[in-house]
Amino acid sequence: MQTSVKPLAPDELAAWRGFLVAHARLVRALDAELAEGHGLPLSSYEVLLILAHEPDGRMRMSELGERLLLTPSGISRLVDRLERAGLVRRERCDDDRRGLFACITDAGRTRWSEARTTHMRGIRERFLAHLSADEQRLLGTLWQRLGADT
Repeated sequence: MQTSVKPLAPDELAAWRGFLVAHARLVRALDAELAEGHGLPLSSYEVLLILAHEPDGRMRMSELGERLLLTPSGISRLVDRLERAGLVRRERCDDDRRGLFACITDAGRTRWSEARTTHMRGIRERFLAHLSADEQRLLGTLWQRLGADT
């Protein structure tokens, strides 16, 4: 049985499509800048960013995957690539022999630190420069509200 679905109004559709297009273009541009300048795709940069901000530089693989919205196999493949590059290493959890931590290495901290300037510049030029301070605050509030509903 099919139910009728009310189509989106023009303003609703413009808001939704605008979000999708802006997100895709921004992510593509930021990813390209990091890959070209540092040999580091955006997804890898995000792993290093998260681990670099942890007090001991490590996080359970499962938690890292959740933070990045990745499946267990997705985070495992991503950490595999970072481990081969010497930017991350895995450690067993002492209290859970099946659990693993992803740990940032000194080389990972160095690469993240080098890439950070490029990434911050890209965010400022490609996103923040198009918004006033009031618009930035409003968007921050709206993104928090939308994130809380999911």
